[in-house]
Amino acid sequence: MSGNKWLFVFIALIIGACSPKLRPVPQPSVKTKPEQRPITSEKPIDKPVAKPAISVAKTSVISLILPLDLAKSAAGHKYSAADLKKANMSVEYYQGFKLALDSLTGSGANYKLQIFDSKDYAAQVHSLAYNPQIRSGDLIVGPIFPDDVKAFTSVLTAARKPIISPLSPASPLTFKNQNLVTMTPPLEYHAKGAATYTVSKLKPKKIFILASGFSDEKLYTSPFKRTVDSLSKRKTPVTTTVITRGNLTPLLPQLSATEQNIFVIPSTKQAFLLVILHSLDTLSKKFPVTVVGHPSWEKFSFLKAAQLQRLHTYITSADKVNYKSGQTNVFLRSYRHAYHAEPTDFAIKGFDQGMYFGTLLAQEDNSNIKFEQDDYNGIHNSFHFIKKPGLGWINTHVDILRYENFDLKKIE
Repeated sequence: MSGNKWLFVFIALIIGACSPKLRPVPQPSVKTKPEQRPITSEKPIDKPVAKPAISVAKTSVISLILPLDLAKSAAGHKYSAADLKKANMSVEYYQGFKLALDSLTGSGANYKLQIFDSKDYAAQVHSLAYNPQIRSGDLIVGPIFPDDVKAFTSVLTAARKPIISPLSPASPLTFKNQNLVTMTPPLEYHAKGAATYTVSKLKPKKIFILASGFSDEKLYTSPFKRTVDSLSKRKTPVTTTVITRGNLTPLLPQLSATEQNIFVIPSTKQAFLLVILHSLDTLSKKFPVTVVGHPSWEKFSFLKAAQLQRLHTYITSADKVNYKSGQTNVFLRSYRHAYHAEPTDFAIKGFDQGMYFGTLLAQEDNSNIKFEQDDYNGIHNSFHFIKKPGLGWINTHVDILRYENFDLKKIE
């Protein structure tokens, strides 16, 4: 961000944080049905559903703990490039979250939004965990980064109101806190989602995992194989082979000339991927090939869409935004109107999470919210939680994407 833009969002942050009750954002000129509704990222439903009563008397207190490192904005101090990136990310998330709450106030809900600076410093977040303003509130969102989350949750171990990990995909096993709500699906659930789709829709006779030999690939392959074994009752064999220099010759006797051969590639290493995908591209001229890839592939510019399309490639994602949908366009117009800027992924995530938690907190009876019973269809990702003893709630929803027309398309 330029210095001018940072100054603008910094001032917006301070002004917004000082308001106990958030005011509704001025809505863009959008034609609606006679009943005026707030911005919502929920999909239309087919039949009437009784909505929870909103309490207009109650004010929900929400604390955001973000790595702003505001001391570096003072005269004589300077942000490093890395620190400025974290601060900008924090402001963008805050703006999306606040826009959601502003929208919900249009229905009569009331919120007090408190902002605390974690400075991305473990000692600081450890201290914040003892802050009575934070502890007495209805919801804590943050810290952002895994080390900070660990330092913060190590203090608040007894059963209490939820602590939201808003952006990190780190496994909840890292923190082992019963109050934690993990919003970004960890890698394990991408693997499970890919395996479920592979078994139920692709219906393979056998599956080949093509490994590069790095041990971190087991974080993906182990839950993938467990899920396939469970769903197929061990009737679908899963073979893991370490591939050297892209040599697929040892697998040829096991391949089918008529049915799709499913190859799972858990690697994120550029050198390995370029070689193995070239080998599979050559192989596809003689054998039907389908590839299941790592979710990180969505962000790799060195991968060629045309090649992945020829290989019938599928990946999972928790970050896909449909910019052609009506609900996305309403959000975009409202965000531009409020902040005179384009929303980033962090702003969209903040909006989705603000809408979800703000809606639940606005209920007259929110004393026993069960996230596992409240799904949500968002703009950036949807929320489907499971609850695990000692680990809190985990969002397990991932989308299945396929390369079509030289782009990634959501198919499930």
